Amino acid sequence: MPASSKRLEFLQKTTASGSDDPFVWYGLAMEYRSLERRDEALATFEALRARTPGYVPMYLMAGQLLEAMGRAADARAWLTAGIEAARRKGDAHAASELESALAGIA
Repeated sequence: MPASSKRLEFLQKTTASGSDDPFVWYGLAMEYRSLERRDEALATFEALRARTPGYVPMYLMAGQLLEAMGRAADARAWLTAGIEAARRKGDAHAASELESALAGIA
């Protein structure tokens, strides 16, 4: 079994068991994204956001995913929410990255 299949299976099992670890949910979303399973990636980012809205890294990745899917308005909304989350945490670096991504959306 390829490593990506084992990783995907592990992450699916872990999230299905009710894990509250945001990194596991983020990992699953990123695994779907790398496999170009965009709808599943987006659904997993949305589930993560509902569980842990303060998990800043997801906002940039979800925004980029939505932009790649041709959903610029949704990408802007995610990035804007991410900027707010980063500022609440005092993470100026993440806020800056999110602002740059937001400025780059056509």
